[in-house]
Amino acid sequence: MTNVLILGGTGWLSGRVARRWLEEGAAVTCLARGARPAPDGAELVVADRAEPDAYAAVAEREWDEIVDISSRAEHVAAAVEALGARTKHWTFVSTISVYTDASTVGADESASTAEPAEPGDEYDYSREKAAAEASVRSTLGDRAAIVRAGLIVGPGDPTDRFGYWVSRFALAGEEPVLVPAAERLMVQVIDVDDLAAYLVDVGRGRWSGTANATGDPLPFTEFLELARRAGGHTGELVRADPEWLAAHEVDHWMGPRSLPLWLPADMPGFTTRSNAVYRSTGGALRPVNETLARTLGDERARGLDRERAAGLSRADELALIAEPAG
Repeated sequence: MTNVLILGGTGWLSGRVARRWLEEGAAVTCLARGARPAPDGAELVVADRAEPDAYAAVAEREWDEIVDISSRAEHVAAAVEALGARTKHWTFVSTISVYTDASTVGADESASTAEPAEPGDEYDYSREKAAAEASVRSTLGDRAAIVRAGLIVGPGDPTDRFGYWVSRFALAGEEPVLVPAAERLMVQVIDVDDLAAYLVDVGRGRWSGTANATGDPLPFTEFLELARRAGGHTGELVRADPEWLAAHEVDHWMGPRSLPLWLPADMPGFTTRSNAVYRSTGGALRPVNETLARTLGDERARGLDRERAAGLSRADELALIAEPAG
């Protein structure tokens, strides 16, 4: 039987990876703080990765696969030191945010990455992931896969970014929806379940290398139309220029009072990364409209008019629409 250790295993992505391994017949152990349960059938080892003895309960066992998604370089470094010699393969989930150049369209895994964080540095997500990658490579070498995930989307997404649009179109119905004037911008996403399946596949095959795990670039306007159809929206699209939105304190990309997935025009490379390695190593990508439909079901269950982690409230949106947009 395949013995798999998930460092995490109780969160959104890591929980799906754990369940996928269980479906494959593996014996799965999840090492986590215990705030949430492990998937049915998995063993939960409660531990705090900030503590020096975090891996004591699993350090004497032999593993076929270890999966880590941490964005804390010190946690990853400690894990590979404690467990690296005990596993046949290690999969580290990194991010396309490690890249420093957001202007070059179609850049692949050879593009320059952030300077790895040093102990004591102020937290920086990109640099932490870069340092974590370096720890995995230096200890595991050709026993490791570095999977740089793009924007992960789908049911259960705690960031509320992707789901904002299909949810808002469904909520608005025949009423207007505010959208950015973004004719040249792109969207690039990966369904959480496609990513989970890929992480299991590279672990099972013990693939070694680095891959951008992300979808095909899609024009932002086309994405909005797909989301609009999925949500059944028949109202007006009120397009606002970036300058007008900035003047009205509407943010890019994420967070409260934002228009999610909308990026500045000088960042075309961020949403056009090459996914050729992912494709050539068996990575699958379901149609975006399928992910939108799955996401809308989840959004309806959670409440279309709920307070969100990303996006405009409906009241704020309508107030902006009532003003003349530039």
